[in-house]
Amino acid sequence: MIDSVNSVSTLTHSQERPAQASSGYAMLLVLLLAVVGIIAGAVISPGDKPLGVTVLFGSAFVFAFVLLGFYVLQPNQAAAVTLFGSYKGSDRVTGLRWVLPWMGRKKVSLRANNLISDKIKVNDLRGNPIEIAAQVVWRVTDTAQALFDVQDYKAFVNVQIEAAVRTIGSRYPYDDYEHQEITLRGAHDQVNAELRDELRARLKVAGITVDECGFTHLAYAQEIAGAMLRRQQAEAVVAARKTLVEGAVGMVEMALDSLSAKQVVELDDERRAAMVSNLMVVLCGERETQPVVNTGTLY
Repeated sequence: MIDSVNSVSTLTHSQERPAQASSGYAMLLVLLLAVVGIIAGAVISPGDKPLGVTVLFGSAFVFAFVLLGFYVLQPNQAAAVTLFGSYKGSDRVTGLRWVLPWMGRKKVSLRANNLISDKIKVNDLRGNPIEIAAQVVWRVTDTAQALFDVQDYKAFVNVQIEAAVRTIGSRYPYDDYEHQEITLRGAHDQVNAELRDELRARLKVAGITVDECGFTHLAYAQEIAGAMLRRQQAEAVVAARKTLVEGAVGMVEMALDSLSAKQVVELDDERRAAMVSNLMVVLCGERETQPVVNTGTLY
């Protein structure tokens, strides 16, 4: 893996741990008791003002204290709890939750995110400019790293995806006409696996993992697309001709061997050459042949 990724990963200090949070439903009962105390204080005040005021203000204080500590977590959501800038843990329990009011809570989504990157221009292994875009499914696994080890983890993901795509795109050629190398166009599974490993290594510092990724767009850049298309067409024609000639040679050889084995006709070297020439023209020609009946001899 590249040295820059390793150097960044060594700076990681945050690690997620459980927060000391409690169920909000128990504290909801306390909140209801405080409401009862406020009502009771208001009722007592006309008859016993000191007691009524004490109960009223005490219940109001408890009501405000409890109310400010509530927060709600949806499924696949977590909250990082801090105390005056110090990380105290992450709460992953869904539902109504409660912590001390002076503790900060910052929510983080743990759901999978699907991102399709912009098309970028990269030079492949042979220096040909190509256009690449990738689709990546990622999610947060460590809330402490995502919040405290990078400035903005979503922007960090976008930048690292582009960097990883450039790295993998320049590692292989776009295509190999001799089918002897691993290419971006031909080895989808291997290239996608390397892209996933590259992204996981880059995003580990932010507490993010990659579940799935792959190229959604892969093509030559516009300035060379026409030339490369003509080259592909020429290579396809040459490959087809090669296959056609190899098959024709085999058929001619089989025909001559069969004629000789069955003693249908005795052919000298000149007649064999003429037959080979005629058969190759018939078998390799692009248009239908016109038969010619020879009623004489070659001499």
